[in-house]
Amino acid sequence: MAHADTSPAPRPAPKAVISLTDAAAARVKSLLEKRDPPAVALRVGIKTRGCSGLSYAVDYADTKMQFDEVVEDKGVTVLVDPAAVMFLIGSEMDYREDKFTSGFTFTNPNEKARCGCGESFSV
Repeated sequence: MAHADTSPAPRPAPKAVISLTDAAAARVKSLLEKRDPPAVALRVGIKTRGCSGLSYAVDYADTKMQFDEVVEDKGVTVLVDPAAVMFLIGSEMDYREDKFTSGFTFTNPNEKARCGCGESFSV
């Protein structure tokens, strides 16, 4: 008589806080390669500003802070400020360049509203 396996099914690996598009990963790689002195990664966070209350912040990270969330995607590392994690879960980071502007953009399923100029959002 065979016994049924009653061990719990393995949990899937937790999903990263954010994902990067190919364009974002290429831009992160390019920025890190050009930086002097070298940075360990880019850090993504949230700042209070704008008419909707919050805005995305991307900056160089010279060191990994104790509670930073480490996101490794498409061959690059991005650190997420621990205070921003709950606002960014499930977001996608992209890099867009057109005739007049260039920069990182975020598609965030947690956004409830975005200001008309696109500079800030609320959750």
